[in-house]
Amino acid sequence: MRSTFSRLFSTTALIILVAVVGLGVSFRVMVQDYLAQERESELQATAQAVASLTVKYAAAMDGSYDGSMNMGFHMNLAFAAQVSQTDALVCDGAGNVIVCSCQEPVCEHLSKTLDASYVEAALAGGDTDTGVLRGIYPEKRYLVSLPVALPDDSLVGFVLVSEPVQGIGDIMSQITQMFILVAIVVMLLTFISISVFTQNQCRPLRDMANAAREFGHGNLKARVETGGDNTMEIDELAVAFNNMASSLEKSEYQRQEFVANVSHELKTPMTTIGGYVDGILDGTIPPEKERKYLTLVSDEVKRLSRLVRSMLEVSRLQDQGIPAEKMTRFDVSECLGQVLIAFEQKINSKHLDVQVDFPEYPVYALGELDAITQVVYNLIDNGVKFCPDGGQLGLSLRESGSKVYVSVSNTGQTIPPEELPLVFDRFHKIDKSRSLNRDGWGLGLYIVKTIICSHGEDISVTSREGKTEFTFTLKKVNSL
Repeated sequence: MRSTFSRLFSTTALIILVAVVGLGVSFRVMVQDYLAQERESELQATAQAVASLTVKYAAAMDGSYDGSMNMGFHMNLAFAAQVSQTDALVCDGAGNVIVCSCQEPVCEHLSKTLDASYVEAALAGGDTDTGVLRGIYPEKRYLVSLPVALPDDSLVGFVLVSEPVQGIGDIMSQITQMFILVAIVVMLLTFISISVFTQNQCRPLRDMANAAREFGHGNLKARVETGGDNTMEIDELAVAFNNMASSLEKSEYQRQEFVANVSHELKTPMTTIGGYVDGILDGTIPPEKERKYLTLVSDEVKRLSRLVRSMLEVSRLQDQGIPAEKMTRFDVSECLGQVLIAFEQKINSKHLDVQVDFPEYPVYALGELDAITQVVYNLIDNGVKFCPDGGQLGLSLRESGSKVYVSVSNTGQTIPPEELPLVFDRFHKIDKSRSLNRDGWGLGLYIVKTIICSHGEDISVTSREGKTEFTFTLKKVNSL
């Protein structure tokens, strides 16, 4: 399987190589076409100048257009050809070369005859072509010809100006060599830059893979570095990975804490049950006391059963939430009143002063009535337990915007500030001395928070100046 680095590098390198080759080919074709057009234009201008010069000398010679044209014409023609770096021929109507631009007055090109088809095209109005003049020039050339007419408009011959194609080829070779050299340097620098950049981009991914492997081996402290030279997307991925790692570490810690707490909470009642049963079986407990201890065993079994049911209910709420079909519209005032009546005996036994603050009209909210009733029951139960004899228990209901606020408060010893963030945790007991009190498991407030969160609402707690107050919200609905 190919690595990310090799894929990115090979793909980018291929794209750059194709781009450079395509650019080079296109540049070469464009330059070559441009140079060819420029040379043809220059050859046409030179041919026009040579034709005009030929007509002037022919007129000076009384219309003579033959090999008797004087030495001055030859010298001017040679000079013009040398300046324009071309070769020029003056031919008669039959295609015979009568004057050549060579430096020697008498050269091998004189009296040579051009191909009849080319002569016909030249006399017909001139021609621009690329080819070989057999018997005159052996190499391939750019050829431009123009007919020559005397002042009386009589067509007597033509001039031919040419230049080797190889001249442009040499220029193109130099340009190509320079382009290849520059392209090689640019590609080397580009490949080095891509290699460094790709390595830098892949390094955080490798770090994440290593961190994931560390997680697999049980090291939950592994994290990925953020910031630095990372791109925004890589940094976002690293932050998300670290958040996930922190969440997994927290979940593992909670799992271990849950197992430890459950083990601790179950240890005492199971030991008690086992001790009583063994005492009955081995005769340590006399027969007349067996009923008493069997009653204790039954109470412990019921408490364990309640614990298991509570844990299962919490697990169900966390996994499934509150089904939509169970969400109903109910009167919050009526719900609070019914739960408060259920605590009448406990309230009277502790001589508590109950302060109730309800609106004079029904207040309706949306939720699962049984679950909200359990929330109120748990909060009032805690309030009564932790309120001293003769203390004050408060229950209030108010509306604000689209929410309904329910508060349960009690006077007495306040919760230490460091304990407040922990009051809704599983198996957390606000009063450490209650570990000796077998009535509590530390699940009441945890169940309360789970139910409220399952409704998509919030619950908070304040404890100061001798008063502790729990407040939760519900979604308000209009009365019928």
